[in-house]
Amino acid sequence: MNIHEYQAKELLRGYGVNVLQGFAAWTADEAAEAAAKLPGPIYVVKSQIHAGGRGAGHFKHDPEGRGGVRLARSADEVRAAAEAMIGRTLVTKQTGPAGRDVRRVYVEAGCDIARELYLSLLVDRDTSRILVMASTEGGMEVEEVAAHSPEKILRVAVDPAAGMLPFHARKLAFGLGLTGRQVGAFSTFVDAMYKAFVALDCAIVEINPLVVTGSGEVVALDAKVSFDDNALYRHGELAALRDEAEEDPKELEAARFDLNYVALDGVIGCMVNGAGLAMATMDIIKLYGSSPANFLDVGGGATREKVTAAFKIILSDPNVEGILVNIFGGIMRCDVIAEGVVAAAREVSLNVPLVVRLEGTNVALGKDILAKSGLPIVSADNLADAAEKIVRAVKEAG
Repeated sequence: MNIHEYQAKELLRGYGVNVLQGFAAWTADEAAEAAAKLPGPIYVVKSQIHAGGRGAGHFKHDPEGRGGVRLARSADEVRAAAEAMIGRTLVTKQTGPAGRDVRRVYVEAGCDIARELYLSLLVDRDTSRILVMASTEGGMEVEEVAAHSPEKILRVAVDPAAGMLPFHARKLAFGLGLTGRQVGAFSTFVDAMYKAFVALDCAIVEINPLVVTGSGEVVALDAKVSFDDNALYRHGELAALRDEAEEDPKELEAARFDLNYVALDGVIGCMVNGAGLAMATMDIIKLYGSSPANFLDVGGGATREKVTAAFKIILSDPNVEGILVNIFGGIMRCDVIAEGVVAAAREVSLNVPLVVRLEGTNVALGKDILAKSGLPIVSADNLADAAEKIVRAVKEAG
């Protein structure tokens, strides 16, 4: 689960992370009122969407091409900036051409910036440790730095059994060229960030840029926090931070039925049981010359209703030109899948090619249900056969 910058900063502040004073605003008047509470004379007005690159982005139908992060020098300028952002669509590298609608802004105090750095914490699955990454190239996308100047990215792996130790922070501070009181300020900052990361079950905490001020303070100028969805059951306080308007409606519907669904940009919808099999299914679709429209794992114990919901979610994507159902029945019974597929296909008036590959528990019964449905469902003998048939059917239909 992702949250907005202003929410992330408020959470991090509670763990001692140094952030600037600021207020969220839903209208231009609220933005001006927020500026009146800040010391000035410089204010920053930031569009709040779940995407990076806001400052370098642009609003649709804005001839001046101004971005989603703007400086202001008075409450009136703050009001004007907020008025130009709220209710408009911001396009960044991460939103794609469709962009995201800005429903609120964050008005923040200005800052005396001496240096811009990069800092993040994430789970490193290769080492089963928390990886702290830092770079002198703050303000840039870390992917660009990794591609062109990998030597400028510092990495420290923290054993969760021992936790963040003083030498971890000092190693990073010296690597970033910090000196004097900056080292202590950075160490305090990283330690607080680590505590927040662990306590909140985060998947990633990213500060870009991390600012060193003229007086030697270390401050989070931006903040991105994403949580591990599997741990949200023990963080009821975070549920209120969810902004469903920023999420794909199909993914929200999938969550209601406890389905693991991720929308992609391909044309072949996939319904599979098991994450590994789902990955293999997407790979083989690519191998045969097409692309998956989604990742959808119905799980090992799906009911007919759950399968029907999954099928309808796939078909709600206008980009879907064909569907591949790939089920290996262990705990999952093939007849349950078949009943769900038939029910959903009838309910939504199926109008795209559908290929179904069933194997495992009650496979004969499942295939019989499909065969007697009277629907144009193509059966496949194995995964390769299924991928070849659906890719061919989509190309012929197109």
